[in-house]
Amino acid sequence: MMPRWRPFRTGEDPDPRFTLANERTYLAWIRTATAFVASGVGLEAFGGDILNPTVRAGLAALLLVGGALIAITSFVHWISAERALRAERSLPVPLMAPVVGIVLVICATVLVVEVVN
Repeated sequence: MMPRWRPFRTGEDPDPRFTLANERTYLAWIRTATAFVASGVGLEAFGGDILNPTVRAGLAALLLVGGALIAITSFVHWISAERALRAERSLPVPLMAPVVGIVLVICATVLVVEVVN
């Protein structure tokens, strides 16, 4: 019999429902990261004369970096949550929500200031 590949060598296999829920959460965060990246690209590509070019480039860069941070932290959280499930420990606190909130507040504030002026 061929040995099974096991990326998580410690602990017991959790209930598959928990593992699948963890995976769905990870994929939801990846969709959010993709939306941030697409928004950054779209803003820079189609922002035109709506915003000052410097402001547009800064917001686009913030959205792109935010998308990358969300993708990285969501992967780390997925691994940490899977390990916690296997060890029957408490789940780690997600770090993505503050990143999303901060990036969105900055973008919204800059857009409001630009539109009002």
